[in-house]
Amino acid sequence: MKNKAKKGAEAGDIPKDNMENKTGSEINHNDEIRYDDALVVVGEPVGIIAAQSIGEPGTQMTLRTFHYAGVVELAVPLGLPALMEIVDARREPKYPMMIIHLKKKYARDINKAYEVVEKLKEKNLIDVCYMHADKDKKVIKVKAKEGVEFGNEIIKDVLNSAKRGKKGIKVDDDGYFIVKTSSEKSFNDRINKLNLKKIGGVRGLKKVYVSEYRGEYVIVTSGVNLRGVLDNEIDEIDKFRIETNDIFQISKCLGIEAARNAIVDGMKKVMIEQKIDVDYRHLMLVADTMTFSGEIEGIGRAGIVSEKLSVLAKASYEETEKHLLNAAITKENDPVNGIVESIIIGQVIPLGTGNVEVAYSHKSKK
Repeated sequence: MKNKAKKGAEAGDIPKDNMENKTGSEINHNDEIRYDDALVVVGEPVGIIAAQSIGEPGTQMTLRTFHYAGVVELAVPLGLPALMEIVDARREPKYPMMIIHLKKKYARDINKAYEVVEKLKEKNLIDVCYMHADKDKKVIKVKAKEGVEFGNEIIKDVLNSAKRGKKGIKVDDDGYFIVKTSSEKSFNDRINKLNLKKIGGVRGLKKVYVSEYRGEYVIVTSGVNLRGVLDNEIDEIDKFRIETNDIFQISKCLGIEAARNAIVDGMKKVMIEQKIDVDYRHLMLVADTMTFSGEIEGIGRAGIVSEKLSVLAKASYEETEKHLLNAAITKENDPVNGIVESIIIGQVIPLGTGNVEVAYSHKSKK
C-alpha cells in the first residue's frame, strides 16, 4: 500500500481530482507518507552528498564579472567568485552593493527614483560648499554652493559642531563662514575634519544610481549601509525589499536567521545564473553549517574547520604541522570517532553500513 501511495506523492502535490472525494484523515495520511519518504535515512552521508552535488557542477562555473546595464562603475561578481565569497564568509564583499526597491506607487516614476538617489547619496561638507584655506593666516573660509539644498544654517551648525571653543562662527562680507585655528597642526587637522564632515545622506553610499530591474526602477548603491537606510525616513523606499550581498550586515541588522536565508538565496542565484540545477536542500545544509553556532563562519581553516574537536580532522585540512605540534605540546586526545580521522587511520567510518553493527545468530539444526 505504501508503494502505491508513494507513486501518487512523487509529484509533490495531491491530485485535485482525488482530493475532492477524500476525507481529511486520508489527506493527512498521504501527507505523512510524503513526509516519511522525504526523510533522510539514518547514517546517510548528507555532507558528502551535498559537497559532491555542489562541487561537481561547480567546476563548470565561469570566472566573470557582471556590470549593471547603464552603470559601468558598478560591478558584481558572478559564477565561482560569487560562490567563493559567500562560502568563505568574507567580512567585506569585494563589490559591496545594495538594491533598494521603491514602493509600488513610485516604482515606475523615474523622477521619484532620482529624488531618492539625492536623499541617499552621502554628501560631505566639501561636496556642497566652496572651501578656501589660507595657511599663512591659519583661516578656513566656507560657503554653500549655489543651488544646493543645504542652507547656511545647517552649514553653520556643522561648522560649530566641528569647532572647538565657545565662540560662534563669524561671517564675512562675501557670505563666507570664517573658521580660525591657532596653529599649523590644528589648521591641518581642521581641514581634514571638515572635508570628511557628513552633512547629508547615508554614510558609506558615495555612489548611488538608478537602474531598471525586473520591470521597475530601483536604486543601486556601490557600498552598503543597511542600518542607515532602514533608519532613514524616506517614504518612497520599500524597506521590506532591500537586497544586499553583505551577509554580515544582514546578520547584524536582522539576525542570524536572515543571514542564513541570504546565504541560501545568494548561492541559489549563482546556480540559476549559471544554469546549474542543485537541490535546494544541499544549499540549506551548507548555510546551516555556517550559521548554526549563532555567528557566520566560513568553510575554511579560520571557520568551521577550526571548531572541530579532532586533531587529525583539523590537521587534514591545512597547517598540518601546526595542529599536530600543538596537540603534542598540550597532550590532546583524539577519540577517532569521526569521518575524516577514521579514513586517515583506515578504520570503518561511522556512516552508512559502518553506522550499524549486525551479528549473525547461527542456530544448529536439531
